[in-house]
Amino acid sequence: MSVVARSVPARAREQEREREFEYSQRDFEQVKTKIYALAGISLASHKKDLVYNRLVRRLRALGMQGFTEYLRYLDESKEELGSFINAMTTNLTSFYREPHHFEHLTKVYIPALEKVGQRKLRIWSSACSVGEEPYSMAIALAESPIDLANWDVNILATDIDTNVLAKAQSGIYGQERIDGLSIGRKRLGFLKGKGDQHDNVIVKQELRAMIEFKQCNLMEEWPIDEPLDVIFCRNVMIYFDKETQNRVLDRMTKLLKPGGLLCLGHSETPARSMKDYQLLGRTMYQKL
Repeated sequence: MSVVARSVPARAREQEREREFEYSQRDFEQVKTKIYALAGISLASHKKDLVYNRLVRRLRALGMQGFTEYLRYLDESKEELGSFINAMTTNLTSFYREPHHFEHLTKVYIPALEKVGQRKLRIWSSACSVGEEPYSMAIALAESPIDLANWDVNILATDIDTNVLAKAQSGIYGQERIDGLSIGRKRLGFLKGKGDQHDNVIVKQELRAMIEFKQCNLMEEWPIDEPLDVIFCRNVMIYFDKETQNRVLDRMTKLLKPGGLLCLGHSETPARSMKDYQLLGRTMYQKL
């Protein structure tokens, strides 16, 4: 027991000696404070090494000598703030991730709207990453029984990370990214790349036309000027503390129409009371 207890700090000291740049606990605390202020992300104490590994690339790119110099530069350069946020955010996604959300959207929710005569649909993918979530929405709509020609559909896809947004807007993915999709969805959603893109697939133009990509920091003003039918905010709340979760969910609740659908990630339990919603099961909530 005592051997293990002594070995952990020893390993930590050895790791610090092997680092390319000096990196102190004070540096980590400053990064924590800054990313929370900028993006609402609450970093746990065990993320210290992750922060180093994410930011060391920025130090190299800028030709800096250490984290003290970089953190001082962050205070002076608004341009670097975007790169800092991009480096610190996690972008894990896939096509049709948590498929029950898309199935409920097209098999239950939209037919109910059509039944009462609604032909306008506004959806927000609030943390779209490289675009697989909003493109999955578009594919789901295209394969649904509704006649899209008679609907006014807009999917707003936003993310704080400008790098992943650029990837999303391109609509180009490696063929392995769609391996988990059925043959029907592959045919419905994608074209095989040619020439330099022969190893990739490209999202069909009619699906891309449904989606509008914009940069959005959930801690700042949102680029939305009308009520929404559906909000996907999946695997985002896990990076926020309870106070930030409550603030974001309050704002989203005000944006949703009565009867609107809110989809969260499978590992997320809202910190705030969901008294304004009916739980539909498996992280789906319908506004009362």
